[in-house]
Amino acid sequence: MGIADRRKPSSEGKLWRLCPFWQSGNGSSSSSSTQNFQQHKIRGRPHVDDTDARSSSSTVSSVARSFLPTRRRLRLDPANNLYFPYEPGKQVRSAVRMKNTSRSHVAFKFQTTAPKSCYMRPPGGILAPGESIIATVFKFMEHPENNEKQLDRKSNVKFKIMSLKVKAGMDYVPELFDEQKDKVSVERILHVVFLDVERPSPALEKLKRQLAEAEAAVEARKKPPPEIGPRVIGEGLVIDEWKERREKYLAQQQVEAVDSV
Repeated sequence: MGIADRRKPSSEGKLWRLCPFWQSGNGSSSSSSTQNFQQHKIRGRPHVDDTDARSSSSTVSSVARSFLPTRRRLRLDPANNLYFPYEPGKQVRSAVRMKNTSRSHVAFKFQTTAPKSCYMRPPGGILAPGESIIATVFKFMEHPENNEKQLDRKSNVKFKIMSLKVKAGMDYVPELFDEQKDKVSVERILHVVFLDVERPSPALEKLKRQLAEAEAAVEARKKPPPEIGPRVIGEGLVIDEWKERREKYLAQQQVEAVDSV
């Protein structure tokens, strides 16, 4: 027992010497040691450049923006599908209305997985803010192999509509989307849905109305602009102010010539 009592103080003294910050009897020495340790830690901290901090923050923000949903510039109707009348062996048509809902001019462009059997009119263009257009999509429908209707079967043909913000007054060229790939947004990927022409449906009636409106817009663009000139009243009666003044001037000159004689 005596030997154990003599060894105990030495082990406790060694423990306190190893952990001086925990000593309650010497508060001043513990606080000064902590302060010296913090100052040493601050002095040893590496210097961080402001440019590095800004570049890292911009990188983080760009990564965060990549996870955000893309803000759409065009509103489509229909929004997800292109409806075609089911008529095998014929060239069928579909229509989609596009409206620019942004505050800037927007260029749009169509792409399809079946360029040999499908084409769009117009294939691309530029819409002003608030402007809308109905695009017509043409597709040649082949006969099914088993001579059965494929209304319930899912078509592999897809259409992609892309948009690009452009400046006002620019002319549309397809190369715009290649030159500014980083700024191009995919608006929608539309799937093909076939409609039974023998069975009336709201989708089929809506398609007919849109196709008729698209044809009327095409015919209106084909008409020449109205001529700006003299107004015609009745049959061949032209009112021309300049001609009328000219005739009055010549009549007055003849009267003066007769009087002088």
